[in-house]
Amino acid sequence: MSSPPEHKNDETHHHHHPKLDATTKVIANANAKLSNPLRGVPHDRLLADVEVFANERGLTHILSDLKKGALIAQDPESYHRLDVFTEEDRQVLRDEVTHKWRQTGMLYYMVVMTSLAAAVQGMDEAVINGAQIIYPAQFGIGDPTSKRDGWLIGVVNSAPYLCCATISCWLTDPLNQWLGRKKTIFITCFISFITCIWSALTNTWWHLFIARFFLGFGIGPKSATVPVYAAECSPAPIRGALVMMWQMWTAFGIFLGDLIDLVFYFIPDRPGVTGLNWRLMLGSAGIPGLIVCLQVMWAPESPRWLISKGRYEDAFNELCRLRFSRVQAARDLYYIHVLLEAENEMKKGRNRVVEMFTIPRNRNAALASWIVMFGQQFCGVNVIAYYSSNIFLESGFTQVAALASSLGFGALNWLFALPAVFTIDTFGRRNLLLFTFPCMAICLLITGFSFWDGFEKGRIADLFAIFYSPGEGPVPFTYSAEAFPLYIRDIGMSFATATTWFWNFVLSITWPSMVLAFKPQGAFGWYAAWCCILWVLILLFVRETKGKTLEELDQVFAVPASVHAAYGLRQIPYGIKKFVLFQNPVAEELYLPESEESTLSHHDRTHEWIRVGSFRIPISVS
Repeated sequence: MSSPPEHKNDETHHHHHPKLDATTKVIANANAKLSNPLRGVPHDRLLADVEVFANERGLTHILSDLKKGALIAQDPESYHRLDVFTEEDRQVLRDEVTHKWRQTGMLYYMVVMTSLAAAVQGMDEAVINGAQIIYPAQFGIGDPTSKRDGWLIGVVNSAPYLCCATISCWLTDPLNQWLGRKKTIFITCFISFITCIWSALTNTWWHLFIARFFLGFGIGPKSATVPVYAAECSPAPIRGALVMMWQMWTAFGIFLGDLIDLVFYFIPDRPGVTGLNWRLMLGSAGIPGLIVCLQVMWAPESPRWLISKGRYEDAFNELCRLRFSRVQAARDLYYIHVLLEAENEMKKGRNRVVEMFTIPRNRNAALASWIVMFGQQFCGVNVIAYYSSNIFLESGFTQVAALASSLGFGALNWLFALPAVFTIDTFGRRNLLLFTFPCMAICLLITGFSFWDGFEKGRIADLFAIFYSPGEGPVPFTYSAEAFPLYIRDIGMSFATATTWFWNFVLSITWPSMVLAFKPQGAFGWYAAWCCILWVLILLFVRETKGKTLEELDQVFAVPASVHAAYGLRQIPYGIKKFVLFQNPVAEELYLPESEESTLSHHDRTHEWIRVGSFRIPISVS
């Protein structure tokens, strides 16, 4: 018998042989069940369960559709084989895959509404950028050399994010439980509208601080609710892309806010109204929120939320508005039902908050999520988003030129967010971050150094957006949404969202005083240094999640942090050989897919195996 083929350059291969602890095995089994609770159920039992479900929920009038839907939910390809499906059914189900962007008008109505809600978010964040070069002088806090004035400007700017981190983000779950997705979006957008108008009517810095603090009640819950609402209304083939649009249209809102700042700058004061231009800047950010309030009245409610409240008939009717056929609606209705049943069973008797940090698999996900969320702020992007007008003024620009340059940043930030929908699944989350963080550090350093130069100071700050938007822009929310196991995903996302808003608050409140203390050179150098530190943290502790199933993610995050950190360090010489010396080194595989089993050495074949998804995990025999 011939021996199995040996690897060349065997020393370059390091396959990790982790033991899955008992708790992680439980999570892996639960995730396998939650990924499709109908997997492995015999057809006769499945159809019998559907009949019981229809009788219990008063849905016997759609029983035939429910049976078809359950068969497709269990096996999406079953419509090819089973005679119960009509040719019309088959065509609709086939188009769902081959023409995935051919959707109902109501689904695209929902997409437009959620995109506008994201733009509201961006405008709320951006309009203060232009207003703050005008209102401080009117409020008596406009001395550029005063530490007190610098702190007060920072306090006013950071007020919404203080509210988000400390109060409003933690209200997301109770608001959604009590009111549903639609009403939560309505209330948060209405709060944004009211507080923007309120901000425009203030006449002291502390009054503006209070108005903007309450703006945080419109920003925080909306940032967590709208992506979830979009995901729960969308069909699976386009769900990821639609959720990604939150970041893209938030970037558009920042661009729109910068444009409004430039347009309204030229509005002169009227008799009895001082500072009409900055008041219009702040007030105008509320108009899109009012439009969303009107739109949401005709939008569908989340079917998942309706089912969680026992409103199955309403959920089916909403799904019929969102899908082309009753069979698709019945499939999604039954599948959401069994998935919620499995999730509720999984949650019984567990302290999910404690388990997020005590179980190694969950703790590794929380650490990686914290790093990317912290990095979204401390890469320095919101220094430019919130203070670019001041930065350009410090560079010697006129106020109009500073606002125009801020508009350039907003435009680049949005335009380079567009391809992120494709690059994030092409190059992977971790690879995008490892490539873009050094580039962002270089942009920040050059921006800082330019203040020692005699021309075009700060101009390179606009180029920062080219590297931020396809990398650290979309990755954190996408990564955090998939890193946690399903049974703690809602808590994990609250933790991740609160993290980003807290550090947003820290960044926005400290920047004015930091510029005074360290000058622009030192302040930009500070965030450039953090980009370098974050690159190291990502290399060591952030795992790649691209293209992984729920079961495979359990294997990815079950690898101990120390083992993954050592793997990250070994990637440094690999990167030097490949990208600097242009050699062709053999890439190290940390996880061993089943498809590579044939290349295992004889020594590796003596190990026992546990199968998780498409991975075969070697377990050392004790």
